[in-house]
Amino acid sequence: MRFCLLFLIVIMFACETQQKADNSFDVSVKNPAFTGINPIVLLDEAHNNMHTASGTYEPFVNLIANDGCSVRNNNDPFTADILAACNLLVIANAKGGKHDEKEKPAFTEEECDAVRQWVEAGGSLLLIADHYPFGSAAENLAQRFGVHMFNGETSDTIYFTGNAEFKDRLVFSRANGLLAINEITQGTSPADAVHTVIADRGQSLSIPDSSIVLLKLSPASRHSLPDSTWTDGDKTYTRFADAVSAYGNCQGVAMKIGKGKVIIMAEASMLTAQTFGDEKFGMNAGDNDNKQFTLNIVRWLLKK
Repeated sequence: MRFCLLFLIVIMFACETQQKADNSFDVSVKNPAFTGINPIVLLDEAHNNMHTASGTYEPFVNLIANDGCSVRNNNDPFTADILAACNLLVIANAKGGKHDEKEKPAFTEEECDAVRQWVEAGGSLLLIADHYPFGSAAENLAQRFGVHMFNGETSDTIYFTGNAEFKDRLVFSRANGLLAINEITQGTSPADAVHTVIADRGQSLSIPDSSIVLLKLSPASRHSLPDSTWTDGDKTYTRFADAVSAYGNCQGVAMKIGKGKVIIMAEASMLTAQTFGDEKFGMNAGDNDNKQFTLNIVRWLLKK
């Protein structure tokens, strides 16, 4: 357990500080969905976000821009006026602050209320919150839509690819039954159908009634949840409890709320293209349909 704790601390620090966008990845779109009318997508950068338009989410931004979206950065707290200026709000790995405050709520209660009201009136939200501490930071906003973020570290003893020790690169496919078949994964034409999505660890999410599950966690899935935190000087440490079953939860869920739509994802790299040293992960990792999955998500959220 002590080894696991120290490993997770090192990995979390390294991933946050050394992940880079893979701008060599092909983000072209053969048949853009939005021509003539270009929906406005607001990418949040006002809440200590790990992923930004000029950083690790640049491939995501370039991909949806090539699909016809007009992407703008947000550097202000969420208000009715800010949200009224966009069609889709994207939040990727917000944090409550730095060091010992990173797991605190990233959003005020007033901001959560504003987002909920905006969605009910017809807005669309893509909320992405990865493994600890991002789940804790986004929990109050997710709760506005009935989703609980478990804020842990997810693995699967059967349905994984890559490192056999950690088993944390999860495979969701039609073949293994974990990629749900619905209007999002099918897309609007046979060429848009998604067959395999790969996620890199992430957390797990509860599944509200009347929601559309995208990525189901299997009976072999497990998650380690944070048990306690403490500080030593200017460093903060986290202890994780022993892994327990995550079966019955998911890593992606969609909802129709009033006149609007929401998709909440439990892992961030699957919707962009990144490198970590010589390793590629996300849309660029190969043997996956993450690129088309990303397009389908954004298109569904923007389709009225």
